Parts: sequence; C-alpha cells; structure tokens
Amino acid sequence: MATLPVFRWHLAPDGYATRRQLRARGLRPGGQGVAAQLERPRRRRGPLVAYLYRVDLAKPVRPMTPARWAALAKAHAARRRCPACRRDAGYVIPTSLGLCVPCAFPDTAAAA
Repeated sequence: MATLPVFRWHLAPDGYATRRQLRARGLRPGGQGVAAQLERPRRRRGPLVAYLYRVDLAKPVRPMTPARWAALAKAHAARRRCPACRRDAGYVIPTSLGLCVPCAFPDTAAAA
C-alpha cells in the first residue's frame, strides 16, 4: 500500500487542489483517487486533514441539463413536504423533527 504525500497547511505545491478549489475552477476530480493530503496542526484533537487532487487529471464539471434541474427541484420539494400531513411546509423540514412544526408539536399549534 502506497502512502500519500503529506504537506503542511499552505505549503502544497502547484498542481494540487482540494475539491472546493477544483470546483471554483470549474473542475471535478473525475474519478481520480486522492493524490496527497494537507495537515493543519491542532492542539487537542489531532491534525485537520484536507485531501488534494491533481489538477492536470481533473475533468470539467458536467453541465446541468433540464432533466437534472427537474430532478433537483423534485428533491428540494420532497424535503419541504411533511410525511404526516403531506403539505408543503414552506421550509426545509429539519431532520431532528422529521415533521413540520404543527405536526411535531400539535398542542402548541392548537393553543396559538
């Protein structure tokens, strides 16, 4: 098993980028594996690690097609629909509740 090159924070050579840096350039990793990693020292919980990818092997971001836009809109609508009352809550339902606020707290909604 080959080990990854490890660079200190802010000291990575040119030609490597994180996923966010690739995305800012309009690129994606494109199936390549992690090429290196950055480590930022922290006092208590060990180093903070960021994975780096080679820029020369990155591919352009796939364009959004009408079908992908429609699928994304459907997924967002599903996050707003309450599974109990099946209504659009008007906001993204928190996963901690799993229901819209009136369904999660029926006593307080009826009193107000």
